[in-house]
Amino acid sequence: MPSVVQTRGFKNVIIVGAGPSGLLLALMLAKKGIPVVILESAPGLDKQPRATHYASPAIHELIRAGVMDDVRAAGFHPDSVVWRKLDGTVLAGLDATIFEGEPDRMTCLPLDKLGAILYRHLEKQETARVEWGSKVMDIGQDEDKAWVEVEKADGRKRFEADYVVGCDGANSQVRRCLFGKSFPGKTWDEQIVATNTYYDFQKYGYNDSNFFIHPEHWHMVARISNDGLWRVTYGEIPGLTKEELSERLPSKFKAMFPGHPDPEEYRVVNFSPYKVHQRLAEKLRVGRFLLAADAAHLCNPFGGLGLTGGIVDIGGLYDCLIGIYEERTDPSILDKYSEIRSKIYKEIIDPVSSENIRRLFDQDPDAALDNDEFLKMCKRTATDLDYSRELQLGVNGIKYDFTKEYTKEQ
Repeated sequence: MPSVVQTRGFKNVIIVGAGPSGLLLALMLAKKGIPVVILESAPGLDKQPRATHYASPAIHELIRAGVMDDVRAAGFHPDSVVWRKLDGTVLAGLDATIFEGEPDRMTCLPLDKLGAILYRHLEKQETARVEWGSKVMDIGQDEDKAWVEVEKADGRKRFEADYVVGCDGANSQVRRCLFGKSFPGKTWDEQIVATNTYYDFQKYGYNDSNFFIHPEHWHMVARISNDGLWRVTYGEIPGLTKEELSERLPSKFKAMFPGHPDPEEYRVVNFSPYKVHQRLAEKLRVGRFLLAADAAHLCNPFGGLGLTGGIVDIGGLYDCLIGIYEERTDPSILDKYSEIRSKIYKEIIDPVSSENIRRLFDQDPDAALDNDEFLKMCKRTATDLDYSRELQLGVNGIKYDFTKEYTKEQ
């Protein structure tokens, strides 16, 4: 599809996908008075909890959107993250309480709850609406506009706008319309199972986030609510069916959990096996079409860079679109968006998240402190608070201020 050049300024935006990334972008644009339509294939908000942890670059964007007070009220600030052996021995960790009182401190809130907060705020905006039950079938563009053909219960309908943003997740139909099956990258051989489980880990001295290094029983245990619910994500044997994985869960939990509990001693409320990927779309801009968050790139969940990186995409794209809308720059800034967000994925998000998952299964836990440079750095933070701040704030490297690319003063 050829790139299209447009004069400065625009009238409206279509966002495909009413997940948190699409809702966030719509809310930020609508607060500037820009007409926005969200097209969502589902009949309502996604109820799956999915990702949970928002690092400081994501919090920055949620503050800009004006929703952070509600997010803090519904969520909590994790106290720390530690890496352990299977028997619970702590190898190293990072103390998040050193950021006590700072506005952009990491916050935990299941993604479905964030979506509900964003939607409540969006409903108050006169220039935004969501078209539920709108499945994208085709897209197109010319010199004047872009359009999306959707299938609705009452037939096929066409929506037009100056720009269309694909925020429709890992299986993005917008991306597939642009690039077909091409989504460069890899799928991990490792099988992942994510659960939400009630169990009294705190009785055994667990921190809010815990990563366990082990060749077979590698896993993560992280508190995700104030009522005792924990996200337990673990590696499993590849190639098993969902039923087989479910049958193995009690033996896995018995091997992994402190106290080696039987099934009646914990309660699983979500069970979700899935494959994880490291992928980046060929481009994040094709003329009037743009990609953001999971529609643009994927990484494994260990470390939260997928969620935080996606929200940072939204903040950057918002600044680019606002710059065009307010005639402070021209549409070529969207090529900068594609170039810079892709570069950050390749140079930071992909390698760091890949290292995060490999750390858990691809080393001897007894030798980890001798061989793992990152764990050595974490160990140093216990006695050097300035270094701890520096190390933990390294995640801000995924941010980029696109207002620096504006070509005209307001």
